[in-house]
Amino acid sequence: MDFFTALNVLSLSRFQFAMTTLFHFLYVPLSIGFALIVAIMETTYAITKKDIYLKMTRFWSKFFLLSFAVGVVTGIIQEFQFGMNWSNYSRFMGDIFGAPLAIEALLAFFLESTLLGVWLFTWGKFKPIVHASFMWITWFGSTLSAFWILAANSFMQHPTGFMINRQTGHVRLTNFWSVLGNPQLWYEFPHVIFGAFTTAAVVVAGLAAFGLLLKQNHDFHVKSMKIGLSVALISSVLALGAGDLQTRYLIHEQPMKFAATEAIYKNTKSPASWTAFALIDTKDHRVNNSVEIPYMLSLLSYHRLTGAVKGMNQTNKELHARYDKKFGRDMNYYVPVKTLFWSFRIMAGGGSLIAAASLVGLFLLRKKREVLPKHRWLLWAFGIMTALPFIVNSCGWLITELGRYPWVVYGFQTIADAVSPTATVGSMLFTNIIYFVLFAFLGAFMVYYSQRALKQGIDDPSAKEDQSGKSSNYDPLNKEAFNS
Repeated sequence: MDFFTALNVLSLSRFQFAMTTLFHFLYVPLSIGFALIVAIMETTYAITKKDIYLKMTRFWSKFFLLSFAVGVVTGIIQEFQFGMNWSNYSRFMGDIFGAPLAIEALLAFFLESTLLGVWLFTWGKFKPIVHASFMWITWFGSTLSAFWILAANSFMQHPTGFMINRQTGHVRLTNFWSVLGNPQLWYEFPHVIFGAFTTAAVVVAGLAAFGLLLKQNHDFHVKSMKIGLSVALISSVLALGAGDLQTRYLIHEQPMKFAATEAIYKNTKSPASWTAFALIDTKDHRVNNSVEIPYMLSLLSYHRLTGAVKGMNQTNKELHARYDKKFGRDMNYYVPVKTLFWSFRIMAGGGSLIAAASLVGLFLLRKKREVLPKHRWLLWAFGIMTALPFIVNSCGWLITELGRYPWVVYGFQTIADAVSPTATVGSMLFTNIIYFVLFAFLGAFMVYYSQRALKQGIDDPSAKEDQSGKSSNYDPLNKEAFNS
């Protein structure tokens, strides 16, 4: 394989993995968060015995099941990619990467999917509080699933609990508990999970706003908005707090990534100014024009008004001094600065906007006033905000993964060394086209059935209750549930 062919294969492999992972990451946080929302709604019904909360549980569970199904399909595609396009990575990392993923599949996903089936097919078979506990276990399983996947990802960011097999050159697991105790994991996991809760909560609030615009059941959608905005407010504030801790951790652990998110090429003075806007010249490694706020970067980085930040130029020299003997002098350790700089601002700004909008929304929905439903422009604003957490999550993923460049396993294996040697430009183009078409279909499927469920509203004949609050021969898979 000549140099240009190898370069094209590498580029197409990276594009394909980014496309499939980003699409998969749209639905995983959504399904985790929806499990929590549905569990809260059903528990509220079990405590209050108010039928409206049972209707809310059944209605919003439709969206949960859709996101869960699409998330599973896109996740399976990713697993195939490890063998097809990243076989060198699989060989190098198999002993580490395989353990948490095997536990995730055999324990967490099994628990999640099994209890979801029990919950789905046992309406009216158990007391409401017992039935609600099945969804809580489903939510716990999905959260546990995310934990094991992030444990594998955290090793790629900060390898720990391993040794290098001298005969094979591959990573060998020596301390499983060290992998679980990886500090990267415990900074990354809360940030991702609270972001997942925020995602579903904003979607519930946004779709409920659209329901009010369609002049559907007022009380139903107002209560849905209150639950959605309450969860969004709490989880978004916690996500921002976890993100702050993770960012401060990166200052020392991955200084190149941190400096790129702030477009800092030269070491700053103390106190350091925060750059709100910048025109970045990645070719000459400099910032031409910028808008800066004095003291702010020191305050954000160290929570004090003093403190300097190391720049990318200095970090690049240190990485060359450390790795030139192993990887050569031609390595480029500069990450995609523009992408990280703007992604960080969109992520942080979007998360802050969600927290502020949730607080305002709850204030406008307070009892005896309920100002929000009376103004269509406000409902449109909250409806459009449905897209915001997906953008925020995607930007967070870009920062996490692109900030590790050029490593696939930080300090041990480069992205170029991880690609399958048998991959060709033709095969990569073909699979890219197939995946793109498949994902476009799945995305259209999700959007179509979500808007269909929203337009149908809550008057589903298969979900009517009798006076005792129990379902009347409810079958979630009968043909009326799909043809109504």
